[in-house]
Amino acid sequence: MSRIAQRFETLRTQGRKALIPYITAGDPAPTLTVPLLQALVEAGADILELGVPFSDPMADGPVVQRSGERALKLGVGLKDVLSMVRAFRRVDADTPLVLMGYANPIEAMGTDSFLDQAAEAGVDGLIVVDYPPEECAAYADSAKRHGIDPIFLLAPTSTDKRIAEVGRVGSGYLYYVSLKGVTGASHLDLSDVAKRVPVIRAATRLPIGVGFGIRDAESARQVARCADAVVIGSRIIQEIESAGAEHAVARVKTLLAPIRAALDAPQ
Repeated sequence: MSRIAQRFETLRTQGRKALIPYITAGDPAPTLTVPLLQALVEAGADILELGVPFSDPMADGPVVQRSGERALKLGVGLKDVLSMVRAFRRVDADTPLVLMGYANPIEAMGTDSFLDQAAEAGVDGLIVVDYPPEECAAYADSAKRHGIDPIFLLAPTSTDKRIAEVGRVGSGYLYYVSLKGVTGASHLDLSDVAKRVPVIRAATRLPIGVGFGIRDAESARQVARCADAVVIGSRIIQEIESAGAEHAVARVKTLLAPIRAALDAPQ
């Protein structure tokens, strides 16, 4: 059983929902990535998503784009991200860690070489935004052979066929994008999430995480009523951006703690 599957099983037996925060590797400084990851775990994160900086993101809103641009200006690339994962694993061997990014850096490294290095570094899952499941059976199989869960996105516009395909090819969890837009948008439609998640659940046994548009404890609590996990990214990166390097670690802990408390409160 993978670290991700084990974590969801533990949470299920506890009657709890997963909190999955996202940060961009290298922002606001490469030396702060591991301390930020540790701070998120200390504040109650169950699974971590670490963004790989990329020059031409298609799903990221302006907040995440700016964080990627800052990291790229500091020279952070995929090899550096893997080094950060190795450093994190030296202090935390238990918390599942998922890399989220785009196909180009992976293919530039070579998919097989990347999967070898990712597995060795301690990566547990991969979200590659521009890898559609219909065209990625070989990649997904190879990732699973390396002990890495290939995690795919679903959207409000996903067809029943796409939902079934993601459920078949993916593993770890499914990532439901809760709105028609980019990360950080504020028009989260909770009623639509409540309608769509049961449809997805009927097609798969995988846990369902919901992200995009979740910004505070109340929206996280509402989403957790129907989802297995809540993903929050842009709001955390906004906090890092406004805090600056000196105060970023403390501020992300302060932000995440009440969200953890809201998820654990009786529904």
